[in-house]
Amino acid sequence: MKSFWNDLPKPAFTLAPMEDVTDTAFRELVMSISNPQFFHVIFTEFTSTDGLCHPVGKSKVMGRLKVNETERQVLKEKNMKIVAQIWGANPEKFHQAARMICDEFDFDGIDINFGCPVKKIVKQGACSAIIGKPQLAKEIILATKEASRLPVSVKTRTGIKKHDTENWIGHLLETDPAAIILHARTQNDQSEAPADWREISKAVELRNKSGKDIPLLGNGDVSSVEDAIEKCNETGADGVMVGRGIFHNPWFFNQPQPEVSTRQRLDLLWKHVDLYTKTYGAGKNFAVLKRFFKIYTSNFEGAVKLRAALMETNTPAEVRQILDEYFEILS
Repeated sequence: MKSFWNDLPKPAFTLAPMEDVTDTAFRELVMSISNPQFFHVIFTEFTSTDGLCHPVGKSKVMGRLKVNETERQVLKEKNMKIVAQIWGANPEKFHQAARMICDEFDFDGIDINFGCPVKKIVKQGACSAIIGKPQLAKEIILATKEASRLPVSVKTRTGIKKHDTENWIGHLLETDPAAIILHARTQNDQSEAPADWREISKAVELRNKSGKDIPLLGNGDVSSVEDAIEKCNETGADGVMVGRGIFHNPWFFNQPQPEVSTRQRLDLLWKHVDLYTKTYGAGKNFAVLKRFFKIYTSNFEGAVKLRAALMETNTPAEVRQILDEYFEILS
């Protein structure tokens, strides 16, 4: 069955789900400064199916699926899609979680995480650990599809200790997911080894031989829009997923790249702090914001000193005061 994945421009551009990064505030922020010609799909933080299916745990993980009304407006304005990503190891809980997402939320798709290499997750037999259990993977995908009226995609890696792309992707293709997003690294590679896009080529070739119209997107070391287009042209991939590249450049999804002044960078920093605070209030750890400060405070005079001062803040008011003091020095 075709879905929005089949209707996306080629190459399609997506932003990876990232823990304590791609919450509703950050997603809205990135979309607001992006050109929708080069940005098409965003993902929530990955959400535990065990948590969603637990009477107590549900309240603890539901926030990962939060979509602000203001984010919803931007999605509509930019004509973008938003996908809920879930993880776990129990097919029945995937079934329950998928039904819950369809009944209680307003997403355009569901994505299954078979890629996260974090040890505490792998020890639970979930995410990239499932690459070694193709039968379980099939049961999970089919259970999720059975419960969902939304397209179900899969994000994964090329293997565990070594690349096993053709064998693994072959198993996934049998279940007809709406799309496959393939990170060109193994579980053991984590994010350290260079992404091997030759593995993306292998997956594309296998998909083509299968005769199935399943979009296949590549992930790993995508440095710019131009780089993404080049990688897709070389491998035949239908699009890319961008992860850490957004930390180097929040304006990633633009071509040509805009000239951004120091003032614009710091105004965006404040917009992020303000939006985060309006969204979560005191209910979410302010320290989470500090991981973003380096994004906005690099490559300009006084950036190091300013960043050091911002890292000592504990409230939005303190951030505002430091920024105002910096602007006074500039003026």
